[in-house]
Amino acid sequence: MSKKTSDVILERIMRLHPKVIDLKLNRVEHLLKKLGNPEKNLPPVIHIAGTNGKGSTQAIIKAGLEAEGKRVHSYTSPHLAWFHERITVAGKIITDSSLSQILDECYQVNANSPITYFEMTTVAAILAFSRTKADFCILEVGLGGRFDATNVINSPEVCIITPISLDHQSFLGETLQEIAFEKAGILKTDCFCVVSSQDNKVLDVLKTEAERCKVTLKVFGEDWSVLEKDSSFSFEDSVGVCNLPLPALIGSHQVQNAGAALVALRHLGVSESSFRQAMTNVVWPARMQRLKSGPFVDILIDSEIWLDGGHNPAAAEVLAKVLASLEPKPTYLICGMLNTKDVLGYMAYLKSSVDELFSVAVPGELATLTAKETADYAVKAGIKASQAESLEDALKKIMIYSKSSRVVICGSLYLAGFVLRSHT
Repeated sequence: MSKKTSDVILERIMRLHPKVIDLKLNRVEHLLKKLGNPEKNLPPVIHIAGTNGKGSTQAIIKAGLEAEGKRVHSYTSPHLAWFHERITVAGKIITDSSLSQILDECYQVNANSPITYFEMTTVAAILAFSRTKADFCILEVGLGGRFDATNVINSPEVCIITPISLDHQSFLGETLQEIAFEKAGILKTDCFCVVSSQDNKVLDVLKTEAERCKVTLKVFGEDWSVLEKDSSFSFEDSVGVCNLPLPALIGSHQVQNAGAALVALRHLGVSESSFRQAMTNVVWPARMQRLKSGPFVDILIDSEIWLDGGHNPAAAEVLAKVLASLEPKPTYLICGMLNTKDVLGYMAYLKSSVDELFSVAVPGELATLTAKETADYAVKAGIKASQAESLEDALKKIMIYSKSSRVVICGSLYLAGFVLRSHT
């Protein structure tokens, strides 16, 4: 887990702007202009916003396009183990040396002007994409949409808005309608937009903004639908019905994400024969990922260990549903969370799903809650909770209770990243 060259440059970038999050577009636009506007030299762009499901949806789209032999750029956030996971150039994760070179170029051209970490890295991704031939480019919004650094594409080929719920209220607004308005900021005149299942208040805002921008909306429940069966699901749109295997991602919510991806793939001209490969080939780590090896699995050899990076109430609701769908067995959570999240809202959905929660601090994160703070939230939500000094300590305590159990490490993508780095 030694530090990479790109990490050193990223630390230098962090010092350019005092705020970690400062939602504006002028700094990004200024740097892109100095670099010759590389955003104008990208292949057709698929732009994805929403609260939950963005990563899974883009992964399914990517799998479908690659099944057709297409070369795909993709930009996602946050990363799990290493930063360069965020940038895939023509189907391959950018190398640390290439990332370091392009970050340093952007840093030099920026000439010490204020710019946030996410803005600089987004520009670096766009610059890397502009220099390598590909058929499509997938951009995942970091936060919101209207003023997100990725929102510099004037004419996206497809926009997708995944389910919207309350999250990041201090930046996006206190109500669902305010948050929906910010997410709808990715809509551009005459673009094609896929909308996943939404609260009616959200849908009203999205339809209003779509009408204003003359956007073609394809809305779940109106223009397309999905129906899960035992080991398959059906997808239906105006073209007809497709029967497909369940996506290779755990949870019924992934069927909804698959449906949105399929609407986009249909619009992009992907054949139905490749829809099946999109379901079977998709990979997206830390979304109810079963760990099969590594130091944590070695501690509890006879138990299931799962990793889930969901960190808001909507993600906890999904996690609870997934746990309810699995074969019953003693279930324990090892949970670490940041102080920027709705921790009590997250815990509330898990009360009936687990036997006990073991709280930990998220290693290496300044914004982490202490193990005591997380345990206190769990108790307040009605969950039996104990503190642990580390993941290893939590696993050893669970082993005393049960040598054959289900353990879910959850609460933060940063905690998930720590687990995945520990495997390398």
